[in-house]
Amino acid sequence: MAKKPAKKTFSPSARGPLNGVRVVDLSRLVAGNAVSSQLADFGAEVLKIEDPARGDPLRAWQTKGVSVHWKLYARNKKSVALSLREAKGRELLLDLAASSEVLIENFRPGTLEKIGLGPEILHASNPGLVIVRVSGWGQDGPYRDRPGFGTLVESMSGYAARTGFPDREPVLPPTALADMVAGLYGAFAVMVALRRVEVEGGAGQIIDLPLLDPLFSFIATEAPIYNLTGAIRPRTGSRSETTSPRNVFKTKDGRYIGISASIQAMSERLFRAIGRADMIADPRFHNNTARVTNAAACEAPIVEFIGARTLDENMAIFEAAEVTASPVYDIDQFLADPHVQARGIVVDVPDAQLGELTMHNIIPRLADTPGRLRRPAPEIGEHTAEILGQLGVGPDDLVALAREGIIGLAK
Repeated sequence: MAKKPAKKTFSPSARGPLNGVRVVDLSRLVAGNAVSSQLADFGAEVLKIEDPARGDPLRAWQTKGVSVHWKLYARNKKSVALSLREAKGRELLLDLAASSEVLIENFRPGTLEKIGLGPEILHASNPGLVIVRVSGWGQDGPYRDRPGFGTLVESMSGYAARTGFPDREPVLPPTALADMVAGLYGAFAVMVALRRVEVEGGAGQIIDLPLLDPLFSFIATEAPIYNLTGAIRPRTGSRSETTSPRNVFKTKDGRYIGISASIQAMSERLFRAIGRADMIADPRFHNNTARVTNAAACEAPIVEFIGARTLDENMAIFEAAEVTASPVYDIDQFLADPHVQARGIVVDVPDAQLGELTMHNIIPRLADTPGRLRRPAPEIGEHTAEILGQLGVGPDDLVALAREGIIGLAK
C-alpha cells in the first residue's frame, strides 16, 4: 500500500502576509474561486457571498456525495449567506464592500450595474476598492454578453485545436483549465492593484478578467508564427514543433515515459544512452532543426529501445546517463512517489464529513511569509452572524433577516 500523504491540521489563529486584506467574493464556480483561493491561502479574509438556499454552485460538483471541489477551493474562506435579490441584502453587501480591499464578481457584464452595485456605486463608498470582474469574454467587445464557460473559451482560443493528434478531433482539457489560468492571472492582478493603493494612497481600480485572454497567452506564439508562415499548424500529439526528440514512449510492461531532449547536449546524451551515438553526426539529426524536420525517423530507434525494456529498466539507464526522462504517472503513482511525499505536495487534513481529506498543499512556497491552512471550507452561512455582527446587526435582527430569506445562518 502506498504511503499516506503527510498530515496537517488547520490553524485558525495563523496569520499570513495578506492578513488585514478583506476580500468580498461574489463569484461562483471556478475562476473567481481560484482568484480568492490564492489570496485566502496567504492570509486574506475571504468572505464568500453565497445564496442562502443553494450556496455556490461549486458545492454541487460532487463525487460519491462529497463536494470535493468546494472543499479544496473554499478552504481558508468564510461563508456569508446573503440574498442579493433583496434590497436589504444588497445594502448589507454594500456595507461589507465599504470595509473591504477587494471585491470579486463573475456575473454577466452589466449585471452588477443592474442590481445597483456597479463600480461607480462601490467606489463612491470605498474609493480604494479593487474590483475584479470575471467573465468569459471581457467587459467590452461584441461577445461581452455571451455566456462564457471555460469549455467555450478552450474551444475558441485555439487551445483545443492545438491539442491532440492530427487524425483525431481537437481535444478539450479534462480540467477547468481556462478558469484556473484566469484565476492565477487574477490573483497576480489583485496584488498589483493593491500595491498601487498602498503606494499611491487610496486609488482602487477595475480588473477586467476574462477567461479568453489569459488562456490565449499560453499559446500566444501561434499568432506570430501564423503571420510569418501563413499556415495553420496541425496537431502533433505529444510531439513538439520546436524541439525534437520530445514525446511519450511505451515501455515493454505497458507503461509510458516522457522524454524532452530539447537542447543539443541532451539529444546527444540520449542518443548515446540508447547505443546510437552515430545519430549525433547524421545530417538528419545533427541539430534541432534537422531533428524536428525528421521527427519520426529520429524517434524510431528511441521507440525500439524503450519498447524492449520495462519502465524501471529504462529509467535506470536514463537516470544513470542523466537523460531528461520521466515516467508518465497516474494519480496513484503520483501520490506514491517519494519526491511528492518528501516535499508534502499533497497533504491529509481533518474533515468533518470524511474524517480526513486529501488536498494539495499551499502553492507557491515562500521562505519567510508562507501561506497557511487556517480553516476548512465553510458550510453555507457559517460565518454570516460573525461578519454581519461586525456591521452592527444584532441577534434578533439576524433571526428576522433569516426568516425573510435575506440571509442564511449556519445550521
